[in-house]
Amino acid sequence: MTIDPLALAKEIELKTTNGPLRKYYRLGRPGRWYGGIATADCVGCFLKCVFCWSGAPRDNPEKVGKFYSPSEVFAALDSCSRKHGYRLIRVSGNEPTLGRKHLLALLEIADQSNYSFILETNGILIGSDRSYARALSKFRELHVRVSIKGTNQGEFSRLTGAAPEAFELQLKSIENLLDEGVPCHPAVMLSFSPKENFEQLRSKLAEIDESLAREVEEEYVILYPNVVRRLENSGVKPLIAYRPNGVPSELI
Repeated sequence: MTIDPLALAKEIELKTTNGPLRKYYRLGRPGRWYGGIATADCVGCFLKCVFCWSGAPRDNPEKVGKFYSPSEVFAALDSCSRKHGYRLIRVSGNEPTLGRKHLLALLEIADQSNYSFILETNGILIGSDRSYARALSKFRELHVRVSIKGTNQGEFSRLTGAAPEAFELQLKSIENLLDEGVPCHPAVMLSFSPKENFEQLRSKLAEIDESLAREVEEEYVILYPNVVRRLENSGVKPLIAYRPNGVPSELI
């Protein structure tokens, strides 16, 4: 049985949101990505990626984390950014688009600051509802990174456990974002993909907008201990992967 990600998203939201409050398991984490960024790690996702580095926060969302208001999350991001001299902030760890009310309120606060906000998402909720992209279009300091899982429906389903056709919602999210004027780019998990499959995906992206084929970001598995265990349990082996201290600088 494959997962219906939209149905599962509703279930996970009930466990991880309460009005404008959202569950997080870690606030104000400094990171090397994008040249330095402050991160708040949220709880809950509706995909079951075999390469995911999140453990209990993804698999047991009802048992992990605490509820925080948008202002509390921003305060933690601001404190971390001031300490490390960052100009970028984000929500990561699981799927930030769960809890739309919370995310939009957080973006409202962030948009009044001097930070740029990177929204990392699998795109499925934005792809299924164009009004989500429209709501995001009001924020001037927002950039959306759509993380596409695999290069086609078959890879997507094998890697995420979700119904193959949900792959198309990731591409639709990019189309919706561009149509609403939201700055965005695709990132593609390529650790499990033959080169020819990537080229076919690039062609599909070019059909949406020619620039996407040039702007696509390559993403590869990082072999954290919990990721290695998850991959071994799934029986899925990456073609390309990196140790945490061996990630090429161009991928950071």
